[in-house]
Amino acid sequence: MNQLTLDTTVANIVMEVPQTGDLFRSLRIDFCCGGKIPLREAALNRNLDGEEVLLRVREVAEKQLQHEQKRPSSFEPAELILHIQDKYHSKIRDELPLLAPYVTKLARVHGEKYPYVLRVREIYLDLKRELTDHTDDEDQNVFPLINAFFANPSAETSKALKPHLEELEEEHENAGKLLKELREITNGFEPPSDACGTHRLVIQRLRELEGDTFDHIHLENNILFDRARQAI
Repeated sequence: MNQLTLDTTVANIVMEVPQTGDLFRSLRIDFCCGGKIPLREAALNRNLDGEEVLLRVREVAEKQLQHEQKRPSSFEPAELILHIQDKYHSKIRDELPLLAPYVTKLARVHGEKYPYVLRVREIYLDLKRELTDHTDDEDQNVFPLINAFFANPSAETSKALKPHLEELEEEHENAGKLLKELREITNGFEPPSDACGTHRLVIQRLRELEGDTFDHIHLENNILFDRARQAI
């Protein structure tokens, strides 16, 4: 993995070494919507030492080499779509409705003591609606178009697919902005020291939602959609 340098884009680093997504999240370096910039620039934007970040990236890469697991970036488009649906879309449909009552309870019971949780509830409800509509559209409309395009590339399928990709990336950008605000107002998903069990549960599951969503967006924006554009 020595080919990873300060000039490698953040998106390409995560494509080559998926586990670096966790590192970038902890450093608050955007690898999905804003990932197509060199690591040098991304580190500078966060006031970080680029060489130190690169060293940590290479440490993660060395650990990954010990596993020899098949990476999603090596999947064929149809296989990658199934992976996204199985790992991310199904979890969105299961998790978002289950978490909603806890978020609502937290805002109702502790909104006066912790005013920020009122905004957490607003953001969460926006995310729940947007992510649910987004994944439904992908499963019912866009993913079948992508599969049809790769199975039989033509001017007709290309023309039908292109505007959908642009719209989905705009939706990804909106979701990313909401998640970034959520991280800001929750102090990096750290509950107050005297937080109750429900408070801690909500914060922890929001942290997991952020991680899953950014990984999900990365696979679509930087791998699946890029491949489709290259073939159009």
